[in-house]
Amino acid sequence: MNKRILIIKQSSLGDIVHTLPVAHALKRSFPDCSIAWVVQRAFSPLLECDPAIDTVYPIKIPSTSEPGASKMAYFQAFKETLRTLQTLRYHFKKARYDLILDFHASFRSGLLGWTNPGGVRIGFKDARELNTFFQDQLIAVPEELTHALEKNLLFCKHLNCSTEKEDFHMKHRSDDGESVRTLLETIGISDEQTVIYANPCARWESKFWPAKYWAMLADRLYEQQKFLVFAGSGGDRTYIETITKKMQSQPFVVAGQISLTEAVALLQRSAVYVGLDSGPMHMAAMSQTPVVALFGPTHPDRVRPYGVNHIILRNNRLDCLECRKRSCSHTRCMKSISVDSVLTATGEMMPS
Repeated sequence: MNKRILIIKQSSLGDIVHTLPVAHALKRSFPDCSIAWVVQRAFSPLLECDPAIDTVYPIKIPSTSEPGASKMAYFQAFKETLRTLQTLRYHFKKARYDLILDFHASFRSGLLGWTNPGGVRIGFKDARELNTFFQDQLIAVPEELTHALEKNLLFCKHLNCSTEKEDFHMKHRSDDGESVRTLLETIGISDEQTVIYANPCARWESKFWPAKYWAMLADRLYEQQKFLVFAGSGGDRTYIETITKKMQSQPFVVAGQISLTEAVALLQRSAVYVGLDSGPMHMAAMSQTPVVALFGPTHPDRVRPYGVNHIILRNNRLDCLECRKRSCSHTRCMKSISVDSVLTATGEMMPS
């Protein structure tokens, strides 16, 4: 298939990771095809270093779904959407695509796909926000299919493209591994020592595990000469500082000091990922790093770590489990996950 293929999947981080195997499978099955991707600029580095992606179109449309988004966010999003549509239309008039794969399944993603003149637009039959109005072909989603990544793989079946184990991977820049090694050495971790990637933050505050629990976990792992390295964005450092202030052992923090692609390199350097249900968890799974995942307000059947050894910890006795609330007055689901259970699971996931 010598086709020009445009993928529409702007965000979020986990959803982009769940779409990568489709791009890899397409490029492996049809090496002569050209694959482009429309994505939010913050996530574009993950795609720009991936050899399966030939062209990346970074966009910057403010999110209106972020917690605490103001009314102005809607105006800014509208204005930037119009500007983005004009820019993409300009690019696609010069280089049209034959297939437009809309993984995002929203009204806005439908508009983004429409900026390409002609071509066959393909989307999900169960899409909302009038997204199906924009599509030429619709992919039915079986009721028994629950995981987000398996839903994305339906595009492969629709396009007569097989998927193989080798399609499930992530790339980083060639110098990221050395950058991570140097950073770890700077904070006191040598190449021979065991690193555990810790992700204590998420977009939903209802997913947070108590800071004192993180501190206890880090101290107990330190006693075993296993080093919990707190990663994340610069914005996560405030919460991470509440953890490190409670620790008795030396803290190791790289949040805000590594790029998204360096985070991939750090995950591949790590023995285990320990953290919340968020984008980095899916990056760990796609990097084939064993996962210990702490779940509360979300359902693991849909977003569990895919294709990698993992342990999911949650309190199955709670009636309010999987409530999907972004904020909560008590967060019992997360507070009831014990430090002992996380420590034991981490040990079980350690490579033998």
